Amino acid sequence: MTAMTASAQMRQIPFTEFDLPNGLHVILHEDHSTPIVAVSVMYHVGSKDEDPTRRGFAHFFEHLLFEGSENIGRGEFSKYVEKAGGVLNANTNGDRTYYYEVLPSNQIELGLWLESERMLHAKVETKGIETQREVVKEERRQRYENQPYGGILIEVLKRAYTKHPYQWPTIGFMEDLNAASEGDYKKFYKTYYVPNNAVLVVAGDFDAKTAPDQIKKFFGDIPKGGTVPRSKVVEPPMKEEVRDVVYDKIQLPAVVMGYRIPAYGTKDFYAVDMVNRLLSSGNSSRLNMSVKDAQQKALFVGSFSLPFEDPGLAIAFGIANMGVAPDSLEASMDKEIARTRDELITPAELSKLKAQIETEYVNSNSRVEGIAESLASAHTFLGGTAKLNTELNEYLAVTAADMQRVAKQYFVKENRVVLYYLPQSQQKN
Repeated sequence: MTAMTASAQMRQIPFTEFDLPNGLHVILHEDHSTPIVAVSVMYHVGSKDEDPTRRGFAHFFEHLLFEGSENIGRGEFSKYVEKAGGVLNANTNGDRTYYYEVLPSNQIELGLWLESERMLHAKVETKGIETQREVVKEERRQRYENQPYGGILIEVLKRAYTKHPYQWPTIGFMEDLNAASEGDYKKFYKTYYVPNNAVLVVAGDFDAKTAPDQIKKFFGDIPKGGTVPRSKVVEPPMKEEVRDVVYDKIQLPAVVMGYRIPAYGTKDFYAVDMVNRLLSSGNSSRLNMSVKDAQQKALFVGSFSLPFEDPGLAIAFGIANMGVAPDSLEASMDKEIARTRDELITPAELSKLKAQIETEYVNSNSRVEGIAESLASAHTFLGGTAKLNTELNEYLAVTAADMQRVAKQYFVKENRVVLYYLPQSQQKN
């Protein structure tokens, strides 16, 4: 086992880490300030790892693996945690699936047992599959199909990517889930839910000296899986702007722009993310002050980065005020984006952005669950767990010139998708 801390301008997160013979990577962060412990597992599998005819499997498993196991009755998984006074949850994106329990510190072995059951003995069978299909159908209806502007991300992704599996949404498509056999689901589980494709993090009030033996007791005998397949698809560069119109059950038009950006963890990613924050982070951001407040062209406006393992997207969007045409809104948004290319950010704006980011880091690492996820993400996507303690420096090192340079390279028309989201009443038959 190697103990590591890394230099950073913020409070360092100390940790130890080691590997089990079966390939499971384990990270421990001991902190006795609160009598709770987080037990979490991150699997390096997301929607980009799916068969194109089985879209939605990664997210579906996030639901399915709460169904129970050979030693946990159906529907009992959550009850174990709740009876112990804890909470649990999971989430999925294009690159990984993450599960966690936060428990009273004397219940650490309950969390380890539950996650070891999920890894080795999960119930992947027809009854649970059918139950969770209905759950996912309802989630899709509520979050995407029946939600105003709910389909924006789906519509942008399928136009921004022509080859890469990021082109489909994490929630997937019901026709693929319905067409899949029990054998398809079992194969996915045996391929990706293996110790050599996972990171186990324990964070909080526990003894890091005795924890390795506890972990080995629950995870040591789980067999190592085979070689985990990885998508090797490289999305070709965009050569020209893609424009389209989408009609939806909405009252006010919206303008959405998706710019292709570098992968998470690269130097340019941090500069691009700073540009997005300049445009929309807080009420005093440029899009808010100009397009929303001064010109009153938008009811809501913003931009954000999708930090994908492979090159991702920066998405800018605005919902038009009553009577504002989408081309007028687009012109005002374009003007603010052009400023990031044409002018250096002021020293005051740059200092404010960096202060906001430092505050975010403090907040995200103020809870044991947040620390656990940050540790797992650093190991999985940044090239090493110690990057958790140095990633902030990547933002703090960004200069005004860096931001202008990436704006000129990535925030250009030939590198984007533009969608007008319009009310169905405007659609011509």
